[in-house]
Amino acid sequence: MAAATARRCAAAGRRTIVLSTDPAHSLADVLGPDVVVGSRPAPVAGTAHLWAQQVDAGEELERNWSAVQAWLGELLVERGVERIAAEELTVPPGTDELFSLLELKRHREAGEWDVIIVDCAPTGETLRLLSFPDVARWWLDKVFGREHQLLAAARPLARTFLDVALPDERVFAEVQRLITNLVAMDELLRDGTSVSVRLVMNPDRMVVTEAMRTFTYLNLYGYLTDAVVVNRVFPEEVEGTYFGAWREVQREQLALVESGFAPVPVLRAPYFAEEVLGPAMLDRLGDAIFAPRGLDPAAVLHRQVTQAVSLDDDGRGARLRLELPFARKGDISLKKIGLELVVGVDGQRRTIQLPSALAGFSPASAAFADGALEVRFAHA
Repeated sequence: MAAATARRCAAAGRRTIVLSTDPAHSLADVLGPDVVVGSRPAPVAGTAHLWAQQVDAGEELERNWSAVQAWLGELLVERGVERIAAEELTVPPGTDELFSLLELKRHREAGEWDVIIVDCAPTGETLRLLSFPDVARWWLDKVFGREHQLLAAARPLARTFLDVALPDERVFAEVQRLITNLVAMDELLRDGTSVSVRLVMNPDRMVVTEAMRTFTYLNLYGYLTDAVVVNRVFPEEVEGTYFGAWREVQREQLALVESGFAPVPVLRAPYFAEEVLGPAMLDRLGDAIFAPRGLDPAAVLHRQVTQAVSLDDDGRGARLRLELPFARKGDISLKKIGLELVVGVDGQRRTIQLPSALAGFSPASAAFADGALEVRFAHA
């Protein structure tokens, strides 16, 4: 989907780069049999205005984590951990892709591209990355103030009395530089005027539910979702065949998608008779997604964060604000089942996946004004 979008942007004359942070190196296979995608941007043969890149997590680790890795490695070896195992333990899970996203920040600052498209890893990994900059801000405020000075003073004492080597200035400098970059990247990703997220899913119940949960968390962290793409939708031609029953199941899930993500645009791509590989099939896919509505693939297709969840300062309450344009107060109903909030509007139901932080809360009150529903939660 990322490659098809990139080809359509490039065909419009925009300098476009598509890069993948997914450890599964499939971008080159999708673009075509003769396309070589490396760790540096390279033009895609036979396609004007298009470049591709497979971000090398190893290079990013070396660039952003080498001093910290060396210090932690020696610390673990001194404690009896085998060196190979120590090197593995110095890289927190998911950190490699986090570093890979910094390539996006460098591309934006370079100003060489009109469109930058990032193919991310599966949603679970990506969601952990999205929450990290908020944590990074805390570390930047707390660790690199008075605590830094205290550690500098305590370093010789720690070695003398505790036999522990505290991090030196190189380690602090590297961590501070990394966190500063991550905070800047976070601000870039939340710029809804030029940056958006597009969720891609198959019309299967488990996949749709996971996508809805992702959508909630994207809204929670303030990232703009401007479209959802439903892929591999069976066409009408399968009616009356073996796949006719599957089409009926898909129809139910498509209705759930339309209601659950509204008013974000829902784009559909058919289940093609052959695998989507190479320029011709990618262009067919791009046409199927964007042509029916005459959409510009490089544009921000929806400009509002449709849900906003926030906890009260005292942690005893929470609020959910939900955009419900054209709804009327008397037509709205609410019901919470576990971590699902079911909102009914004039006989239509919308299911919202709530964040796990609200597991112990129940709806306390609700108000509807100016086209938005605000639900107050309190501890059950």
